[in-house]
Amino acid sequence: MASAQPGATPEQRREQLKQVFARARVCTRCPQLAETRRNVVFGAGNADAELMFVGEAPGASEDEQGLPFVGRAGKLLDTLLGEIGLAREDVFIANTLKCRPPGNRDPLPLELANCREYLDLQVGLIQPRVICSLGNFATKLLREDQTGITRLHGRAEPLALGRRAVWLYPVYHPAAALRTPRMLETLREDFAALPALLGAAPPPQLEEVPEFAPEPLADSQQPPRPGAREDQPQASEARADQLGLF
Repeated sequence: MASAQPGATPEQRREQLKQVFARARVCTRCPQLAETRRNVVFGAGNADAELMFVGEAPGASEDEQGLPFVGRAGKLLDTLLGEIGLAREDVFIANTLKCRPPGNRDPLPLELANCREYLDLQVGLIQPRVICSLGNFATKLLREDQTGITRLHGRAEPLALGRRAVWLYPVYHPAAALRTPRMLETLREDFAALPALLGAAPPPQLEEVPEFAPEPLADSQQPPRPGAREDQPQASEARADQLGLF
């Protein structure tokens, strides 16, 4: 899996990230998801973030707005970030799956495999120091292990994602913490340790790989995605308000 070429400028990495976003917005690798989604929820935030959050999959509000974590769990995430002196403008937020599963069902293994490339490319281009996995599902997927979040939360470990080594830091999902006050206190304690982890040395990086440089999509290659309304923007626009790029 490719990542940014050594020495690539932040501007070059941002442009490459926009190209990945444009590809994702017309992705049809998962026919059911492509037909039922309203928007691909690629992710949003700071394209140079040292801290990246990875959740499971978009919900109804995210599918409607095309942005991650915009419901009650997202508001709690904003609060937790504020308590450690950070804001959304400082981090990048994404999911393991970029499309909402119908009825908010669990993502299927093939869907996760189809979408994994986008996450690996995001990590390679944003180049975070720490990835905070939100909840059981994202943690198990990224670690490729079935150990539960109860045993792993608040413990950092080195992890290779694509061709980049990061600190993986699992925490409880904000949605779960909203339901269980005791879990919320634990989540706050785990968030309080993030600044120190961001100040730690990064894990040794893997061998360098060739630059990722996807071909831009021509207008003729921009078919409307299944079920799209005529007034919805197509992938060539790569809207800044959806991608963030603070």
